[in-house]
Amino acid sequence: MQLAIEEGLGLDLEAEASARIYAPFGMTRTSLRWRADFAENLADGYAADGSFEPHDERSRPSAAGSMDTTIEDQARLWAAIVRGDGLSKASRRELVRPQRPIQSARQFPTLWDWTDPRGPAIALSAGLGVVTYLDDNGPSWFKGGHNDWTGNMVVCQEARRRCVVFLSNSVRAERIYPALARFILGATKTPWWWEYGDDDRAES
Repeated sequence: MQLAIEEGLGLDLEAEASARIYAPFGMTRTSLRWRADFAENLADGYAADGSFEPHDERSRPSAAGSMDTTIEDQARLWAAIVRGDGLSKASRRELVRPQRPIQSARQFPTLWDWTDPRGPAIALSAGLGVVTYLDDNGPSWFKGGHNDWTGNMVVCQEARRRCVVFLSNSVRAERIYPALARFILGATKTPWWWEYGDDDRAES
């Protein structure tokens, strides 16, 4: 999509994101390009073994993972998405509509053909930028972000219009996300086993 925006339409991705998302939603501390004023509130990363990794100050926007942000700004973003702010009703429905069933046992590695019956049992599916599934409360969805040093996750329940957002500068924090989500949202069918690729993280 970034290529379509930049190469096909000749638009600047960061400028469009600022005008269409950051400004309308009050996200004053978010950018896909490093800003010098972020340095005063910077969180560097920590790997699973506790080793330190300095923050990558990216000079070129990358929709796949260059965003610097805060938990407050992310809460504003996801609250706006849940409400459908700035979207037509049709676009909002399409955003979280199950587009393609997911039968794989894990998110990564992507080319393995292992399957898991837990996915079809909750109608696990790919949406437009989110992963959808059926919870006891109805349609739900999540979006994760991860590298060797950081772990981020949002889980949203459509019917209840409730979300929980996690951001961490240590990848080890992902191990407590299922328990935290359960504490905040109550029991869910969030497929942590698919997202993280192991079964020793407690089901929520």
